Amino acid sequence: MAIKTLTIDGQLVSAREEDTILVAAREAGVNIPALCYVDGLTPVGACRLCLVEQQGTNRLQAACATKVQEGMEIVTNSPRLHEYRKMILELLFAERNHICAVCVANNHCELQDMAVRHGMDHVRFEYLYPQLSVDVSHEQFGIDHNRCILCTRCVRACHEIEGAHTWDVSGRGVRARVITDMNQPWGDSDTCTSCGKCVQACPTGAIFRQGSTVAEMERDRSMLQFLVNAREKKQWNV
Repeated sequence: MAIKTLTIDGQLVSAREEDTILVAAREAGVNIPALCYVDGLTPVGACRLCLVEQQGTNRLQAACATKVQEGMEIVTNSPRLHEYRKMILELLFAERNHICAVCVANNHCELQDMAVRHGMDHVRFEYLYPQLSVDVSHEQFGIDHNRCILCTRCVRACHEIEGAHTWDVSGRGVRARVITDMNQPWGDSDTCTSCGKCVQACPTGAIFRQGSTVAEMERDRSMLQFLVNAREKKQWNV
């Protein structure tokens, strides 16, 4: 296994050649923000919050989807990056209906945490206020499309870890939605195993356990990585 040496925020870092900039940075103690990335799932570069600067190019790189290279010089925190990330967060809030005060994930929401971290105290863009549905047809869980940020964590957790592929994405742009079984009500799904991995993966209050009230939804992100590691190490037979 080849080792690559690069510089991240002036710090000399060694990483495996298959590592991404995001993984190398986090292992070196440098926290790059991301909403679509979670340990154990394939990176897709959807949220663009992990954009970093690379010396030699003016183009920003998605740290979660860019492999390390020998001699790279990476900047993860700069005024330019801060403004890009703040703008992305504002657009996410403007696109749907995120009302933190009445959300089941209030104070346990990664989107909310990111907004606070980047000093987002208002949104410069016009809110779209879409009329979106809430599906509580499942006997255990529900999905509120008003709080979805289309990170596709639920899609990937269901497909890559559970192997059910109940979730998918339909539509484009502002019409994009996560759907179950070719846009059937979740409760009518023939493929859902009710495992709850999508609930654990969701970074906001979009997918929740029924009966949860304001600020009650806490999640254990390490569960997904534990399942992936156990499967790779063949700790049980499936």
